[in-house]
Amino acid sequence: MTSKAPAPTHSRQSADLLLDLCQGLWAARAVHAAVEFGIADHLADRTHTAAELAELTRTHPPSLHRLLRALVTVGVLVESGPGRFALSPVGSTLRTGVAGSLAAHVLVELGESRHRAWGELTYALRTGESSFEYAVGQTPWQLFQADPEAGRTLGRAMAGLTENILQAVLEAYDLTRFTRIVDVGGNEGDFLDAVLAAVPRATGVLFDLPYVVENARVKGHRTLAERGELIGGDFFREVPSDGDLYLLKWVLHDWGDQDCRTILGNCRKAIRADGTLLVLNVVLPEGCASHPGALSDLNMLVFGSGRERTEEEFRSLFTEAGFRLTRVIPLGARDSLLELLPA
Repeated sequence: MTSKAPAPTHSRQSADLLLDLCQGLWAARAVHAAVEFGIADHLADRTHTAAELAELTRTHPPSLHRLLRALVTVGVLVESGPGRFALSPVGSTLRTGVAGSLAAHVLVELGESRHRAWGELTYALRTGESSFEYAVGQTPWQLFQADPEAGRTLGRAMAGLTENILQAVLEAYDLTRFTRIVDVGGNEGDFLDAVLAAVPRATGVLFDLPYVVENARVKGHRTLAERGELIGGDFFREVPSDGDLYLLKWVLHDWGDQDCRTILGNCRKAIRADGTLLVLNVVLPEGCASHPGALSDLNMLVFGSGRERTEEEFRSLFTEAGFRLTRVIPLGARDSLLELLPA
C-alpha cells in the first residue's frame, strides 16, 4: 500500500507566483549585467548571435548565451531568428546616450552598494536605521560626493528619469505664467533646462550641492546657460530667494519629516508672497491599497531616513511649513504633482 502525499494548503498558482517573486532578484541582476556589458548598445542597430556578442563584450560565449536567454524570458530581449537576439521595447530603454535612457538608473539602483544595502534589509527593519549606511559605511550622499564617477552616474540616472516624466509634467500643469523658476535640489539641470525651453519668458535658478552644480556646468545646457543661474549651496541652510515658482522634484522622499520641514521652511522664507511651490513625488494611497510606491517606500528605508507619504502626511508637513496644498495632479501610475501656495 502506497502512502499519499499531504495536499498543500495553497494552490499551485500561488506557489508559482511566490517562486516568481523569489526569482525577481535573479532578473534584476541579469538586467544589471546587461547594462554592465553594454548589450543594448551592441544590439541598437542590428541583431547578433551569442557568439558575436561574446566577442564584442569579451565574455564566455556559452555563459553569455544563458544570460541572453534569461533576458528574453523577462522581456528585455527577443529572439528574432534562430540563435539571433534583438532588443525589445523594454530593452531599448537600456541604450546609453539616447533620450530617456534608464541604463544609469539600473547602475545606481542595482549596483554593488545598493545590492549590499538590500542584503541588510533585516537590519533596517530591526532598528529603523539605514541599512545602506550600515552595509556600506557611509550615506549615499557621502558616497556620491566622494566618488566622482558614482556622482556622475547618479546625474545620468536622474536625467533619464526626468526625460521620461517631463512631457507629462508640461501637459498636466501650465508653467507659462511664471517668470523666475527656482529648482531646489535640481541635480544637473536637465529638468530646469527643459522647463525654461518651454517657458520662453522665464529665467531660472538651479540650486544644488556645489559639486552637483559643477557637473551641471560641464553639461553646458543651452537654455539654462542663456537664461539661468547655477548656484551651489545647502537647502538645509537656505535657498535662493524671490522666485515665483519653486520646484522640488523627487527631493522630499529622500528625507525624514524633520528634514522635510527644514527644506520646506526655507522655501517658504524665500518664495514670493504670490508664488507657487510644485512638489513632484509619489503619493501613496491611504491604507494598504496596491501601489508601486510601496516598494519605493521600502527602498527609502534601505537608502536612509526618507520615505514615501500619503496625501494627508504631505498635507501635515506642508501646513507646518506655512504652505497649503491646493491640488494633487496624478501623472500616471507612480508620480503626482502637488501644488502648494503660501498660507
